[in-house]
Amino acid sequence: MKLFMEKTNVQKFSSTKEFVEEFQIGEDDFILVSKRLYEKYFGPLDIKATVIYKNKYGAGEPTDIMMDSLLEDFNKSNCKRIIAIGGGAVIDMAKILVLKDGKSADDIFNKRIPLEKVRQLIAIPTTCGAGSEVSNISVTEMTKLNSKFGLAIDELYPDYAVLIPELLTDLPYKFFATSAIDALIHAIESFMSPKANVYTEVFSKQAMEMILEGFKKISKDGQDTRFSILDQFLTASNLAGIAFSNASNGAVHAMSYPLSGCYHVPHGEANYLFFTAVFKEYNAKNPNGKIKILNEFLSNILECDVHEVYEKIEELLDKIITRNNLREYGMKEDDIESFAVSIVENQQRLLSQGYVQFSEEELANIYRRLF
Repeated sequence: MKLFMEKTNVQKFSSTKEFVEEFQIGEDDFILVSKRLYEKYFGPLDIKATVIYKNKYGAGEPTDIMMDSLLEDFNKSNCKRIIAIGGGAVIDMAKILVLKDGKSADDIFNKRIPLEKVRQLIAIPTTCGAGSEVSNISVTEMTKLNSKFGLAIDELYPDYAVLIPELLTDLPYKFFATSAIDALIHAIESFMSPKANVYTEVFSKQAMEMILEGFKKISKDGQDTRFSILDQFLTASNLAGIAFSNASNGAVHAMSYPLSGCYHVPHGEANYLFFTAVFKEYNAKNPNGKIKILNEFLSNILECDVHEVYEKIEELLDKIITRNNLREYGMKEDDIESFAVSIVENQQRLLSQGYVQFSEEELANIYRRLF
C-alpha cells in the first residue's frame, strides 16, 4: 500500500534574483504571473523569457474559458519550461501546460486525451495557502455546470516548488488571512482523511502548529506582525500542501466548491465559511474516533479544554478575519438543496475522503445553519 510520495523538489531563496540566477531563466521559459508582481520583483532583472500576465484571462479563480485561452497562447510559443508565479489560481492554470497536445480544459479535465507530461513546471507560490506548488491537483470552474472540478494525476506535480518569502510582502491582509486559513484547513482535513498515515500526519501536525501559533501572535500583536513571520506561514502552507497531496482534503472543500462556482467566492474564504461547521458535525457523528486525537492535539496548541476546541478556533479566526453568512455572498435559500445535490453528484473525490460520510440531507442542514 502506498504511504507517501513527494515528487516535487522544494527549494527556498531569499530573493527573486537568486532564483533567476540559479535556474538560469531565459528564452525557453514561459512565465505566467500577475503584471504587478512581475514588474516589481522580476522586471528589473531583464529576463529574456516569454511572459504572459494572468490578468489577460480575467480576474479570480480559473475557469475552463480562461484555461482554454491560456492553452491557445502557450501553444503558439515554443517554450520548453513553464514557470508559474502566483497563488493557487495561477499554479492550477499552469499545471495543464505540461501536458502533450492540450487544447481544451474540457478535454483535459474529462480525460478525453492521453494525459502525458512533456514539459517541466516550476511553481512559485505568492500566497500562504494554496499548497498547489507541491500537489498533483488542478481545479477549475466548469462554467456550464457552475461548479468546480478537480483533476488529480501524478503528471501535474510541479518539478520544483520555489519558496521566496519576499513575494508575500505585498499580499493584502485579507488574502493573507484567508489563504493561511485555507492552509490550516488543508492540514486538518488531511490529518482526518482515511488516507492519512504516520508520514502525512507529521506534515499535517507541524503545519497546524505553525499556523495556529502565528495566528495567536497576530491576534495579540496586530495585523502588521505577519510581516515578521511570512517565512513561517509560507513554510507551513507548503507542509500542509505536502500532507493533502498525499492524504487528500474532505467535506470542507467539497461544500465550498458550489459556492465558489456560482458566486465566485475566493477559494480560501469559501473554505473558511464551512470549516468549523463541518468539524463540529464530524465530532457529533463520531466523537470517539480519530477526531478525539485531533481535538487533544489542537487543545494543547490553543491552551483550552478539549471540549472547547472548535469554539476557541472560531474565536481565534474571527480575530484574524470576520466570517459572513452565506446569504451575504448572494446565495439564495433555494440553492441549499441544489448545492447538496451537486456535491453528492460531482464531489465524491473529496466527500469520500471525509472523516465520516455525509448524506445529501446532512449537507443541506450544514448549508442551512450557515445561511
